[in-house]
Amino acid sequence: MSVEKALSQGLEALEISGSEEIKRKLLAFIDLLHKWNRVYNLTAIREKEKMLTHHILDSVAVMPFLYGVDVLDVGSGAGLPGVPLALVSPERQFVLLDSNAKKTRFIKQVKAELGLTNLIVETARVERFHPAKTFDTVISRAYSSISQFLLAAGAHCKQDGVIIAMKGEYPEVELRAIPEGYSIKAVSAVNVPFLQAQRHIVKIVHD
Repeated sequence: MSVEKALSQGLEALEISGSEEIKRKLLAFIDLLHKWNRVYNLTAIREKEKMLTHHILDSVAVMPFLYGVDVLDVGSGAGLPGVPLALVSPERQFVLLDSNAKKTRFIKQVKAELGLTNLIVETARVERFHPAKTFDTVISRAYSSISQFLLAAGAHCKQDGVIIAMKGEYPEVELRAIPEGYSIKAVSAVNVPFLQAQRHIVKIVHD
C-alpha cells in the first residue's frame, strides 16, 4: 500500500476529516523529515512508511484528547506531535518547545515550507521557558516519566486545563508516582492504524 493511501485510510479510521490540502501537507512533512533525517539524524526511523505510522498517525491519534485553543508541545523534537496536530487542528494555536537548536531549525523550516501560521517554535529548556501565558493543553511524548514531565512543565498548564502524556504500554509504575497537586483524570488505550504496538494517553489535571 502506498504512503498516500495508508494516510487516507489512517485518517478515516481515526475519524479525522483531513482535506486534500491537509493530506498533501502531511505527506510533505514526511518528505521533509525523510530528507533532513539523513543529515541531522532527527529520528531513528528511516522509512517513510514507518514515519507515517510511528510519527504522523501516532501524533494525530491524540487529537480528540486536546482541550481548548492554546497547546504547548514540550520536547517536540522533530515536531512531534505538534506539527501533525497543527495541520489537522488549524483552529488551534501551537507552541513547539525543544532545547535542541538543530531540531528547532528543522521545525522552523517545516513551518515556512508548509505555511503553518498557527505554530510558534521556541528553542529553550522547559525549565528556562517563560511564556507570557499558560496553556489549555500541555502535551509531550518525549519525557521518560510522567512525574518528570509534570514537575518540569505542569506549571505551564492553566488551572482548568489538561496535561497529556503520550505513552506506549500502560504506565502502571509511573501512575503511582504522580506528584502532589495533580490527579489522573483518565488513561485511555488508543489504536493507531497500521501500528502493531500499544499506545496509551494519560490525561492529568491540577487538583
